[in-house]
Amino acid sequence: MPRIARERDRVLRRAARVTGLAASVTALVYLAVPTGVDAPVVLVAVPLILLLIGCQYLLGQNGALRWALGIVLLGNAVVLVIGLVPRPQVGLNVVEESVIASIAAGAVSCVAAVLVVGPRRQLLLFASFGVTVAAVALVTVTAGGSVLPLALTVCGWAALSLGGWWIAQSVPRVLQRIAAIGRAHQAERHASELEAQRRQGARLLHDTVLATLTLLAHSGVGVSPAALRQQSNDDARLLHQLRLGALPTPHRSGVYTLEPANTSMLGSTLESVKQRFGRMGLDVDWHGSGQVLLPSDVLDSFLLALGECLENVRRHSGVTRADVTISDDDTTVRAMVTDAGRGFDLSAVSQERLGFAESVVARLRDVGGTARLFSSPGSGTTVVLEVPK
Repeated sequence: MPRIARERDRVLRRAARVTGLAASVTALVYLAVPTGVDAPVVLVAVPLILLLIGCQYLLGQNGALRWALGIVLLGNAVVLVIGLVPRPQVGLNVVEESVIASIAAGAVSCVAAVLVVGPRRQLLLFASFGVTVAAVALVTVTAGGSVLPLALTVCGWAALSLGGWWIAQSVPRVLQRIAAIGRAHQAERHASELEAQRRQGARLLHDTVLATLTLLAHSGVGVSPAALRQQSNDDARLLHQLRLGALPTPHRSGVYTLEPANTSMLGSTLESVKQRFGRMGLDVDWHGSGQVLLPSDVLDSFLLALGECLENVRRHSGVTRADVTISDDDTTVRAMVTDAGRGFDLSAVSQERLGFAESVVARLRDVGGTARLFSSPGSGTTVVLEVPK
């Protein structure tokens, strides 16, 4: 059975069980009213209603037709016992009519919720409705009662039949829409993952291969041949590993490896950044404390963003010295990269220049951090990087 059909039948069974049990309990409460129903009748009706409750519970469990038939037979038996027993007064009293209405209009009609699905069950639905209406009509005519129980019986069966039909039609539509939403979510998630991979690849190439190619295009000005050769070898190794299907993970600023990064002290990696840029002709002066413990993913993004900022100083500022100030508080680690170079007009930067936006801003945003840039022509540049601890 398809999953949608199973869910539909489960909802219908639960609706039938709740409705039937509520009506049966109501009938038991009416029977408990003193002098409402003769004691001998109560002694016969109560066991029948208890059996009726058992069938209703089992109908809610598996929806088998035998339990529906049991409910119809037991419910009509209760109606006939209460309505046809000889009584001294003429007609049914209020309590007796209430019991009959509760049984016929609720306790028995609950089977309508599970009989609206399928042609065979619908035939049983009409037959059960006819038997119940006939039993109530017989009691009403024989005992001389009012037509209220009969009217409630017809209304109860009609309401539960329509309710069951509405549920049977609605549940498949709801589940189909949920499935469609799930498929849309999967497609969006897949697209987001592909976009994240594309952006990561762009950052990777920007930080490694493109940086090396830029140096080569400028004939390696300011960089020793040994440093340029080492950087080229690192890039070649990285591209070879990528071609073999490996996933690069940044291990320290400016270097990508295939080994996972471990949580480490910030100070233990700042020196490698300083040495790397020292080989490339940029002297970096460190200020503040590096004794801050960061999670590996946050540390990697922080150092790679810091390295990109220093690379921009080396390439664009026109100076050979930069200052990096490290500070932290209870929740945040902060780095301020400052140079006294030529600076630039922030509003004049083209939106197509994605180096800083991707390698610094987006990289920090991925780990919950931020980056702020301050610069003006002739006044140098300052970048403030912040990441959570």
